[in-house]
Amino acid sequence: MSENRPALPRKSSAGQWVQTERAAHEAWASLIAKAPKAAQLMHILTARIGEHNAVIISQKTLRTLMGCSRPTVQRALDVLAQDRWIEVRQVGESGTVNAYVINDRVAWATGRDGLRYSLFSAAVVLSEEEQPDRAELGRQEPLRKVPSLFRDERQLPNGPGLPPPSQPFLDGMEPDLPATDADE
Repeated sequence: MSENRPALPRKSSAGQWVQTERAAHEAWASLIAKAPKAAQLMHILTARIGEHNAVIISQKTLRTLMGCSRPTVQRALDVLAQDRWIEVRQVGESGTVNAYVINDRVAWATGRDGLRYSLFSAAVVLSEEEQPDRAELGRQEPLRKVPSLFRDERQLPNGPGLPPPSQPFLDGMEPDLPATDADE
C-alpha cells in the first residue's frame, strides 16, 4: 500500500514555515522509539497545520498518507492524544473526520501569542477517493459568478434580465449611471 501513496498538492512555498522548540525535537525522537507510526503521523499533521495550529482530515486519508491500516492510524492517534501532542475535535457524527489541533508547545505556524484564544480554523485535507462525485471532478459546471466593478471600470447594464419582479428597466427609465470623466 505504501508504494502507491498519492501525493498531496503542493502548498505555496512562500512563508510555509513550521517552528518547533528543541525540547519538542528531543521528545519527538523519544516518540519515534516508543511509537514510530505516531511519530510519522505527527509529522504528517504538523506539515499541514494552518495558522491556528489545526488541520481537518479524515482517517481514511490518513491511512492513505501513512500506508497503513485503520487500527494502526487509530492507535497512533490515541498515542498522540494521550501524550498531549494533539487535541482531537470531532467533525460530524461518525468520528472518522476530525480536527487535529497541534500542541502549540510542540510546533506552531504563526506567532504563539494568542493561539489558544484565536478563532478556530483549520487546513482541510480532502481525498478524491472520499468524494461521492469523484467521477465528475474537474467536469462540473462552473459556479455562478457575481459581477463586480473594479477601479476605473464603468457600470454597463446589459442583457435581458430576469422576469418580474426582477425585470429590466423600462425604455426611458434607465438609472443615470455615474460618469468617470467630467468631459463625457
